[in-house]
Amino acid sequence: MAATFAEYIAHISENGCRTQSLLDHLEGTAQFARQFAEPFKGGELAWACGFLHDYGKYSERFQRRIRGEKLTVDHSTPGGQCVYRQALSGKLGGKLGILAAYCIMGHHGGLPDGGSVSDSDGEPTLQGRLRKSCPDCGAYLSECTLPALTPPEIPISDGFGAAFFIRMLFSSLVDADYLNTEAFFQQGNAPRGGFSDIAGLEQKLSEYIRRFLSAENPAGSLNARRTALLKNCLDAADGYSGLFKLTAPTGSGKTIASLAFALRHAVRRGKRRVIYIVPYNTIIEQNAAEFEKIVGAENVLQHHSNVQYGLDNESEDSGSPYSEEENRKRYSTENWDYPLIVTSSVQFFESLFAARPGKCRKLHNLADSVLIFDEAQMIPLPYLKPCTRAIGELVRNYGCTAVLATATQSALEKYFGELKALEITEDIGDLYRALRRTTLDFLPESFSEETLSGRLADHSQVLCIVNTRKRAQQIFAELKTRESEGTFHLSTTMIPEHRRRVLKEIRVRLSTPEKPPCRVISTSLVEAGVDLDFPAVYREGAGLDSVIQAAGRCNREGKNAPDESMVYIFTIERIKAPSSQQANINAFKQIARRYEELDAPETIHAYFEQLFYNCGEDALDQKGVLSRFNQGLKAFSFPFRTVADEFQLIEQNTHDVYMLKDRPNLDKRLRAGERSRELFRALGQYTLSLYSGDVKALDDLGQLERLDAETLLLPGLFYDESIGVDLLPKGGSALFVD
Repeated sequence: MAATFAEYIAHISENGCRTQSLLDHLEGTAQFARQFAEPFKGGELAWACGFLHDYGKYSERFQRRIRGEKLTVDHSTPGGQCVYRQALSGKLGGKLGILAAYCIMGHHGGLPDGGSVSDSDGEPTLQGRLRKSCPDCGAYLSECTLPALTPPEIPISDGFGAAFFIRMLFSSLVDADYLNTEAFFQQGNAPRGGFSDIAGLEQKLSEYIRRFLSAENPAGSLNARRTALLKNCLDAADGYSGLFKLTAPTGSGKTIASLAFALRHAVRRGKRRVIYIVPYNTIIEQNAAEFEKIVGAENVLQHHSNVQYGLDNESEDSGSPYSEEENRKRYSTENWDYPLIVTSSVQFFESLFAARPGKCRKLHNLADSVLIFDEAQMIPLPYLKPCTRAIGELVRNYGCTAVLATATQSALEKYFGELKALEITEDIGDLYRALRRTTLDFLPESFSEETLSGRLADHSQVLCIVNTRKRAQQIFAELKTRESEGTFHLSTTMIPEHRRRVLKEIRVRLSTPEKPPCRVISTSLVEAGVDLDFPAVYREGAGLDSVIQAAGRCNREGKNAPDESMVYIFTIERIKAPSSQQANINAFKQIARRYEELDAPETIHAYFEQLFYNCGEDALDQKGVLSRFNQGLKAFSFPFRTVADEFQLIEQNTHDVYMLKDRPNLDKRLRAGERSRELFRALGQYTLSLYSGDVKALDDLGQLERLDAETLLLPGLFYDESIGVDLLPKGGSALFVD
């Protein structure tokens, strides 16, 4: 039997002056967990998980460790074993216990793989840990009564649905655990809150759009079309909670219209928050800035790699204190307890398939939310089926409304099964015809980079989008020799802070009445959400969706006639398309032979159908995520950890390199050996993600400095103020470090 202590302790303050009793921690965590899981009818089971999660802290060994002895203790496994044993005697047998055991065993190290009954007690799987020898925790019963296990009310039809529920329950538990612990250590003074409720945001939005709704616009004008779309969204917001599509061309005002739908729908249908999911960080920042103007910056939370809350970016090197608002937002990125969130597709979907507590902590706050998927067609093909299934699960079982918003609506109907998407836009075809601003022109013959540069030089203002970063640098260099004034390069070979400065200069030139030269060579990063308006665009051969997105950067405000606003689709001699884009290019060519209006909604739908057919069903779930979870249903053995490690939307063999020429404080912290999460967030604006081959080439030429095996610096000496890091480096340069 365990030794008896006068008090069983869960936590001790850093100064050693205060303790939190284990019973208080279990009760507080259980109450939070119940509250968090109530929206998806898992409250009572979550309460039981909370009341058992630190069962292992009742062992003598843990109590000695927390009082100062240097001992290692696994306090997560005993609670999982306890809940499993308890469930064996219940009506549902061991499956209910396994469901809860995943959450309890994973609340520190993350959800484990289920494993098999043949796993030994040394295996890190759930089955292995169920067999692990653990210390006696019978002292639990001196203070607590084992909670009853209440099965979830949510319908679970297959393994994916069961695993999804486990992850949501796990999220409720770990966030409850974090918040109760945080309250103890910070004595209830954690900087949270400070924002309006959804009704307050909806009121601000209503005031903002009143001027549009009351304006008398000429019939058929651009503003009249935008107002009509806005009214479509407001009308649809009063309807049912479910799956929607918002199909509208670039320039139709769908960003504000979708926000109007989201906030009104949230108020009408009792949703707790609005979450915008966007594929590119550049769009996130642009949308967030627009939302902040409407509802106030204090009500908008960004969560992506290019934002670092709690850091005064203007005076980062001065060590200035964090602002109160920044601090609140820094805490809220942990669990998304915020009314309006703008995040990346990578952050959203990888969290849905994550296993680590920190990554999963926010998931329960997705329940009863309005989810706006901006540029919804950009879900990567290898993960299309798992991602659409996850969206469907949130809509069917977790009270979410989801909107697929895009100018190039994908053909996803079959992947949502019986869940049918209601189109918000009333007359899509008419809207597309009315807002047609460009003419797509296939250039029949391929030509050299020199010929392309010559054509670009003939334009005073032009945008050229190519498929690779190296090609962007090559064409930029060629064009720069012809026209040095007003020639710009944009790609991810430039740190984000640099790209932002260049984009600002480009926008100034495009908006200047005298129309100074502005010739831009870019990769696809400008195609979605980057507000640029060129009189002509050249697009290297790509998928139809990419071509239409590129066309959205041409005659954006409709000031010129469509037949004068050309989007040229070209190929370059002897250049093979990247393998990752070949399927899209082939599907576009097939569709272009059958449809005359390439930018019509029916053509776009047919393109995606052709693309999915060409790829085959297996390629739309390349890692077999759905089948692996479904195969685990019988034994409730789910590969949480394995899938989480493999589920990477951006699966490029890249390495982060830091260019810190103008950030001496960040450079100093890295060189001093700091590798904190906070530091790496701060480094986001000064980070380059380079392919391994490019890293090796730069390293071989002595153009990188290695601080350790994983940390690489690009000295300012080798950073070009026009293109960033040169992917076509010349020999003869080296860095000598004393």
